[in-house]
Amino acid sequence: MTAFEIFDRLEQTAIGEAIRNSSWLFPVVEALHLVGLALLGGAVLLVDLRLLGFGLTTRSPAYLVGQARPWLWSALALMFATGIPLFLSEALKCYGSPPFALKMGALALALVYTFGVRNRLVGRLSPAAHWRARALGGISLLLWFTVAASGRWVGFY
Repeated sequence: MTAFEIFDRLEQTAIGEAIRNSSWLFPVVEALHLVGLALLGGAVLLVDLRLLGFGLTTRSPAYLVGQARPWLWSALALMFATGIPLFLSEALKCYGSPPFALKMGALALALVYTFGVRNRLVGRLSPAAHWRARALGGISLLLWFTVAASGRWVGFY
């Protein structure tokens, strides 16, 4: 089975058909997806801006990672719960779409970086390691911005 056939079958699922054939379901699911994006953006920005030296500078980055964690997980759960049905409603549009491929690649990198690198290293930063903190925050912002921007670009491709 080719990738095209897989994407075609995914689009023909009951969920894909229901969203595509409803006049109100796509906008509602999309709006919830954007709420998840706002929550995710807030959780990421809280930590990354602190790493860059802005925001809640009276709190340690490690403290903020702990405080933002439930919001980040909730945002990711909401985004996956809405993103998968949105994908199913237009899987063939996503097939061969450079913005969609970029979004999925950047999402994978951002998730690995956030949970495997940034959150683990934040607790080990010494107060004198300003450039390391800024690098951690800057890379994170770049990855998450790429996810969001390419996701928006999918709608125009």
